[in-house]
Amino acid sequence: MHTNRFNYKLINQISFQTMSKLTKRSDDYSKWYNEVIDKADLAENSGVRGCMVIKPYGYSIWEKIQAELDIKFKETGHENAYFPLLIPKSYFTKEANHVDGFAKECAVVTHYRLKTDEETGEIVVDPDAKLEEELIVRPTSETIIWDTYKRWIESYRDLPLLINQWANVMRWEMRTRLFLRTSEFLWQEGHTAHATKAEALAEAKQMHDIYANFAEDFMAMPVIKGVKTENERFGGALETFTIEALMQDGKALQAGTSHFLGQNFAKAFDVKYTSKEGKREYVWATSWGVTTRLIGALIMTHSDDLGLVLPPKLAPYQVVIVPIFRTEEQLDAICSKADEIIKELRNKGIRVKIDKRTTHKPGWKFAEYEAKGVPVRLGLGARDLENGTIEVARRDTLEKTTVEQGDVANYIDNLLVDIQNDMFNKAKAYRDSHITKVDTFEEFKDVLKNKGGFISAHWDGTVETEKKIKDLTKATIRCIELDVEKEDGICVLTGKPSSKRVLFAKAY
Repeated sequence: MHTNRFNYKLINQISFQTMSKLTKRSDDYSKWYNEVIDKADLAENSGVRGCMVIKPYGYSIWEKIQAELDIKFKETGHENAYFPLLIPKSYFTKEANHVDGFAKECAVVTHYRLKTDEETGEIVVDPDAKLEEELIVRPTSETIIWDTYKRWIESYRDLPLLINQWANVMRWEMRTRLFLRTSEFLWQEGHTAHATKAEALAEAKQMHDIYANFAEDFMAMPVIKGVKTENERFGGALETFTIEALMQDGKALQAGTSHFLGQNFAKAFDVKYTSKEGKREYVWATSWGVTTRLIGALIMTHSDDLGLVLPPKLAPYQVVIVPIFRTEEQLDAICSKADEIIKELRNKGIRVKIDKRTTHKPGWKFAEYEAKGVPVRLGLGARDLENGTIEVARRDTLEKTTVEQGDVANYIDNLLVDIQNDMFNKAKAYRDSHITKVDTFEEFKDVLKNKGGFISAHWDGTVETEKKIKDLTKATIRCIELDVEKEDGICVLTGKPSSKRVLFAKAY
């Protein structure tokens, strides 16, 4: 044995320094959230205030989200394109409601050149390089895209136009939190044009369904489907469809939105088509998107006091094999058997890696992969080789079992399905137990303070009442649920008539 490769005393010191315990969720949820991101090596704050660096492991989760959604988009006829990052300021003046929604968040480019100051030697903005028209760093792309669509759409034969863009956007934020709210973030934004109102509405609803199914099937995150109130709609939209999830601290999180834009942008940018009857008509529009905020939702829906917990469908690797050895000879023998197991797992489409590092002890690696949320860990040692067995540990429940090596591929194939389903059911049970009906404002405030979650309450339908409840409690109407029967009642605040309950919550 080469002591320079297997210095276990040094490794133990490293492990205690690196794999320290997390703050408990019950003690400080916000601090716990930041520590999970740090220990799982997902992201970090950058040198640019309000912006983050997404590290390889965090970005690999985004790539899984991106890949699965991209398949769904293309299956429904959408194509990917790319549009400019910089948008002329004049474009934003064409749709008043839209610009109102983003005016305070826009980053503006005013000059096109730097120069060296002759006296100080510093790099400064060249005052002679002022742009004739300021450019806005993309907060969303409706304006630049609809200016483009004017050139792309001429006839009914050009419709529907179904375009998606994977991009970054900039919305200036004063208070930021990794993944949940940063000045720059990654997303996809779909922008479609249709010949009729019915087709555009059907598109907006279809994408709403795709987001909901993705959240539940891949993220194992139950969501409530609904529409936003007029006050909470996307700027320029006639209807905003939303999926709302509930985090473990009882706060809601908007996980995706799909907007029916009517003809607002078509009229603003004069986008018309010639119908089959030869008439010039304005097209009908939608837009829809999800962001890297989904990674924040993933963390806060499933993770525990040991770190990240990932659903198998979105885990960068679903299984990690950790060799347990004392000598290089043992390591070689274990890796030989592990290679056989890896081949069997990959034949079943299972993503697997083996950690052959000799710089860290197995116990350190166990803690590392717990912090990273890898769904299944396999421990394989010299005794396992003798017995023909392998230890299987599942991350979500921390349960361990011993499996025959010849059965391990089939066992894990089934286990990953169980883990995915169990994670969804656990999150759904929590969500369902935190939807509370109230009929008075005192009940409303009590639940908000002592229980959290969604509050189902009657609302009189006015913007004034909605804003007053927000001012008094910081709770907002997350959505008006779809497919919920009407129920006559009185507004929880004003006592005025109401025909339907809506869902309130404090939210991220």
